[in-house]
Amino acid sequence: MDFIFDSLKTAFLLILSWDPEVYKTVWTSLYVSLIAIVFSTVAGVPAGMAIGLGQFPGRRAVITLLNTLMALPTVVIGLVVYGFFSRSGPMGQFGLLFTPAAMVVGQIILATPIIANYTLGALSASDSRIMPTALTLGASTSRGALLLMQEIRFGVMAAIIAGFGRIIAEVGVAMMLGGNIRGYTRTMTTAIALETSKGEFAFGLALGIFLLSVALLINMFLNFLQQR
Repeated sequence: MDFIFDSLKTAFLLILSWDPEVYKTVWTSLYVSLIAIVFSTVAGVPAGMAIGLGQFPGRRAVITLLNTLMALPTVVIGLVVYGFFSRSGPMGQFGLLFTPAAMVVGQIILATPIIANYTLGALSASDSRIMPTALTLGASTSRGALLLMQEIRFGVMAAIIAGFGRIIAEVGVAMMLGGNIRGYTRTMTTAIALETSKGEFAFGLALGIFLLSVALLINMFLNFLQQR
């Protein structure tokens, strides 16, 4: 029990002393995940809306595929993207492997199906009369879609937050595509795994506290928006 308390004390000291390695690792996690979630939102929300509103052959198969992609293991994404970005791969000449850019690409692939699926779910739960009514009153298709998106905005927010939570807490993509390079591609999750295996439990605990704090702040922000 003393070990836990001593580790907690050391972890808080690392946080309060503004340990540069801790904060550099936190910053790397945040900016990579934030860039990825922006691109995932731009791709995922319209995709979910298009699938929800569209009537086309194979729609059920697309929804099934989307559900399958939500459970896609991060190491599989890392493996596929690694193959593309490795020196012998089709995009090897760009030198993206073991860079933040490669991590962003992997996280976009991970988060986009989640956002699209949650958006689709929010759309399915909304009033089906909104879009036809808007079109009947003379609104264009794009205007009607915007009105519908405003109606399901909390579902879309939940989708974005779910996607962000998934990518900031993942290990496989960050480890395989970023290489866990100190001060460059080391994220909170990869650092926790590494430092704990080295016996640096307090350092890992400090990063774990930051990770939980990020999740708490995100949920507080969502609750604030819902109350507004």
